[in-house]
Amino acid sequence: METIHALLHPQAYRFIDQSSLGPDFSALQSFAMDDALSMSVGEGMSPTTARLWVHHDTVVLGIPDARLPYISEAIDFLDSEGYQVIVRNSGGLGVVLDDGVLNLSLIFPDSKEVNIHEGYEAMVSFVRMLFSDLTTEIEAYEITRSYCPGTYDLSIRGQKFAGISQRRVKNGSAVQIYLDVSGSGAQRAYLLKHFYEIGRRNEETRFQYPDIDPTVMASMNELLGTDLTVSDVRDRILKKIYDLSGKVVTNPLEGQEIEWFNKRFEQMIQRNEKALDRLK
Repeated sequence: METIHALLHPQAYRFIDQSSLGPDFSALQSFAMDDALSMSVGEGMSPTTARLWVHHDTVVLGIPDARLPYISEAIDFLDSEGYQVIVRNSGGLGVVLDDGVLNLSLIFPDSKEVNIHEGYEAMVSFVRMLFSDLTTEIEAYEITRSYCPGTYDLSIRGQKFAGISQRRVKNGSAVQIYLDVSGSGAQRAYLLKHFYEIGRRNEETRFQYPDIDPTVMASMNELLGTDLTVSDVRDRILKKIYDLSGKVVTNPLEGQEIEWFNKRFEQMIQRNEKALDRLK
């Protein structure tokens, strides 16, 4: 607990809000941004960073998803539903992003001294604090029939509203969470349920893909009876990091960080071109 307290109470936070950049801001840029910031935080060039991001009608696939037997047909389905598709560089499986889903990255230093579970637990603690006035029922355990199931799924009364992943680069770690704030969690789950049905066609696969039950997923508004918006949660996050540290800076990427971002962005583009080209 001492390590988690230290992670969440740095001398200063850097706050980067990219939640309202619009549909031209791609998920590929987001993952490159987190890589660049992880390198900067890990090198001590930047303080611990909280970055917010929203992507419009995007499905972010995991690397195992690209190995589905009928992945081309499955991607065609997502495209027909109006969703952009990318393959991410961090762990996990497919997730649905839209303008009712807020993504938060907490980027911590000293990843070689802080184990991966402490990074996850820090994010769980942060989210519980963030909504402590609305609920004390947030639990962290795997919701097996959700999409992108994992040990640190966040749920209320058995219905998942958030999932956490983590990517470590150099000496920094980006702990990333998606928060289904508004809209229908089940509707998002139905989309990926159909994606896996098309991509698998009941064939046996070495990898165990999720058997999605849309009823185990919901948005925060559905679970709490609230009318939260992404902007509301953004304001909560900013207030919370002020509470935890007292000092917040908002400077954008600069100098070496921009070079790192450009390099990582190009790598993401190339990786996706290769991954998706193989599927044609």
